[in-house]
Amino acid sequence: MIYTGIDIIEIDRIAGVQNRFPKRFLEKIYTPGEISYCRQRAPQLASRFAAKEATMKALGTGIRGIPWRSIEVIRERGEAPTVLLHGPAKRKAEALGIVRFSLSLSHSKNIAIASVIGETTH
Repeated sequence: MIYTGIDIIEIDRIAGVQNRFPKRFLEKIYTPGEISYCRQRAPQLASRFAAKEATMKALGTGIRGIPWRSIEVIRERGEAPTVLLHGPAKRKAEALGIVRFSLSLSHSKNIAIASVIGETTH
């Protein structure tokens, strides 16, 4: 069984919110590791925002019931980005039997997109 989610967002929209509410926005949506990795770069923030929404869709919740920071996009040097779940998001994935997520991120000058596939063992 697989669960899928996809999301697309305008980079300017993320940049605008970041400019208006810099600390509040970053601390509500992103983990400390994501904030450090993105270094205020709007394309990276936007692609991670899209990844979080795509993951929520794959979990079947949309943006309700799963805190933003319970979904983390991590990237080790030389490796593709991956999804790491915490708390409520992790419990929801376990309830669905999801054992692994595949994540694809991309962005152009204007938009960022993320696609997530959650795989189960049954």
